[in-house]
Order: sequence, then C-alpha cells, then structure tokens
Amino acid sequence: MSDSSLTCINSVIAYIEDHLNGNLDLGTVAAAVHYSKYHLHRVFSETVGMTLHDYANRRQLTEAAKLLVFSNKQIIEIASICGYESQQSFTNAFKAMYKATPAQYRDSGCFYPLQLRFTLQRKQSAEEYNLQQIQPAVFSDIPAWMDLMRLVIDGYPVMDETEYLEKLKESILEKRALVLKDNTVLIGALAFTRSPGSIEFLGIHPQYRNLGIQKLFLKALLQIYLPGQDISTTTYRKGDKADTGYRDMLLELGFSERELLIEYGYPTQRFVYQDRYREEKEHA
Repeated sequence: MSDSSLTCINSVIAYIEDHLNGNLDLGTVAAAVHYSKYHLHRVFSETVGMTLHDYANRRQLTEAAKLLVFSNKQIIEIASICGYESQQSFTNAFKAMYKATPAQYRDSGCFYPLQLRFTLQRKQSAEEYNLQQIQPAVFSDIPAWMDLMRLVIDGYPVMDETEYLEKLKESILEKRALVLKDNTVLIGALAFTRSPGSIEFLGIHPQYRNLGIQKLFLKALLQIYLPGQDISTTTYRKGDKADTGYRDMLLELGFSERELLIEYGYPTQRFVYQDRYREEKEHA
C-alpha cells in the first residue's frame, strides 16, 4: 500500500468514527476528506475488504448495539444517535445484521461488535506466500489471533470470547491451529478439527485477502494436516446482509453448498470440500 493510500484511508476511518451519528454516504465522506468519490470507493474497497457504505453501516450498528446493552436510552433515541432517520429504518437495518430486533437484542443483554474500527497495517512485505510459511500457532500468538478474530468475525455467530479462548488454547496444544505472518504481523489464522475434518475458524486480514492466502491454508489442510478427508465448514446463508464475502470465498475455493443449519440461534449453511483425489482413487 502506498503512503498516499494509507493516508487517505486513515483520514476516512477517522472521519467515520467522528461522525457515526450522521450521514456517511460515499459522496459526503469523499467531500469531507477531499477525495474523488470514485477514487475513494476503489481504494477503500481494495484496502478494507468492503465498500465504504458497508463499513460505515456496520460501525453505526455496532455502536447502536453497544448503546442498547450498556445504556438506558430509548430505541428511537439510539436510532437517531446512530444516523437513522426513523426507528423503523433502524429496526430493519439492525435485524438484517444481528438477526434480532433492537428490543430483543437489548433483552439478551449480550453485546458483540459487528464491526470494530479498522486498523491499517503499514505495509505488506511480500506479494506471494508459500506453504512453508504456514506454521502451528503457539501461545504467544494468542493476543494477535484474538485481535484478528475480532476484526474478521463480523458478529457471526454471537461470540463468547471466554469460551472461544479456551477452545483456541486447546487447538494450539493439539496442533490444530495454524498461522501465517508477514514479518511480525499475523495476517492469517486457521483452526480445524481432525475427525471429522472441519474448519472451525479461517480469518485473513482484509488487507491481504486478495493474495490467495485462503487457498494456501486449504492446500495445507489437504496435503499436510487432513490428507484424504473431506473438509466441512459453516458460513452465512445466501442473501445474508451480514456476509462480506465468505460464501463467495468458499465457492471460489471449491466448496459445495449443503444443508441449512441454526448455530447459536443464527441461520447458517454447511459447506463441504470433497477430496477429489480420494474420490478418484476409490472410483478406480
């Protein structure tokens, strides 16, 4: 990333954080930071991994969720604080992302961010990575892993961090957690189970999503850790507005759609990657 692009996106993120209670459409933000909206749309999407509209919307809804759980403000007031002109438009947008109305979410008393403030990495030291760079995670990787998880999990499904941390420690002890770093920066992480073979977590830092790292992690599973096994995982259902590209990623990797599920009260779908070499061998 060039220094000019870094400066541009940092300015935009700072502006969004200072104006979460207002209109954050592309034209308004572009004018405020003195960039062409077409240039801003391209650079922001390439860097953050989603459009400026989607990022701003998710940040506003995250702040709304926080207010619902940790304040006594009325829902209509929270809607206004977070940039919505009516309680109904706020309710529709909130339910599309959190799968609960604002009132239901408040009653649950459980806050989890849909989108945290995006943090840019200074530079990428490599354009290509190889299989040997993927290594088993160690306990010292946990803080960076948790930061990456919070950045990419997108509130799906609602996360219990205490439970997640215990499972992560177990995965590290059993050599079922893998990491990829760019110098000291954790840019990718994967946790899996062996029997049956499944991906429990696959997170790639948004700035690195266009470098084929997802495919590299899948290759590591197929060749080193889960040879001869089919691999399953779950993600958003088709049309879920909270999805920032996970379904498309799985389809591009060669996963096939399977049954619809409900996980922790969240509507999901199972995907399966079939080991084609094993199938061909069995058929022969």
